[in-house]
Amino acid sequence: MTSARRALRDRLASGEVVFAPLCLEPIVARLCEELGYEAGYVSGGGLGYSLAVSEALLTMDEISATTRAISRRSSLPLIVDGGVGFGDPVQVARMMWDLEAAGAAAVEIEDQVAPKRVSHHRHIEHLIPRDEMVAKVRVAVDQRRDPDFVIIARTGGVANEGFDAAVDRANAYLDAGADMAMIFPRSKQEWIEAPQRVRGPLATIASLDQRSAATWTDLGYRLVIDAFTGQTAAIDAIRTAYREQREQGHTTVGLARHLEVYADLPRLAGLEELYDIERATTEPGT
Repeated sequence: MTSARRALRDRLASGEVVFAPLCLEPIVARLCEELGYEAGYVSGGGLGYSLAVSEALLTMDEISATTRAISRRSSLPLIVDGGVGFGDPVQVARMMWDLEAAGAAAVEIEDQVAPKRVSHHRHIEHLIPRDEMVAKVRVAVDQRRDPDFVIIARTGGVANEGFDAAVDRANAYLDAGADMAMIFPRSKQEWIEAPQRVRGPLATIASLDQRSAATWTDLGYRLVIDAFTGQTAAIDAIRTAYREQREQGHTTVGLARHLEVYADLPRLAGLEELYDIERATTEPGT
């Protein structure tokens, strides 16, 4: 796991943008790795939707278990959404222990209130004072065991306090030891100014379709996390297929294509290495 963390840290330091798509399952992480992505994102919001609850109701065990399951079967560096750190600085310490042990390569923590509120999905956020978040960042840095483990401090300051206040928060979190800051500009000018005014590597959450890699790099962003495309694409495809079957008696994708994808699942899941074990230990003549 140290190699995955080092790979992510080195890539972030290269000056070129890193894209991290949503990964909530090991097979999706393996697919992203096969396609050449250099990181994946375990989204609290995405996992909350998958479990039909909310990120606000997720437990540390649920986030850790998802991270552990993915890192066990994929070497893709995982950026894990630590939300608000599950509480005060003491809970942040426990979160750091758990996520490092689960195999995360990076953690993102944010400056909303703890416990996080479900209404953040309606874009109603409540920020904690800047100094309270600074204390959380300092604890996260102090409790980090692997120096390659990346700590990303996220602020919702732009939408709640204005761009200048958000820049101030981001810089304070970097001064407290965060490796990267995450900010959410709203205007074209803010997207341009943020990398110039934030005194450290900058991350954001955006669609993979929003800008090209060259544009992100030219702007000065190091990390672009897509927290939703994988989930929305999957749900849309499932809904379409199931609706077509109910309304028409069959899907427009067709049985041949379904079977083609299904036949590829063992390879993508990495079952060949398990077949090898069975061949060597249980089949006749071995």
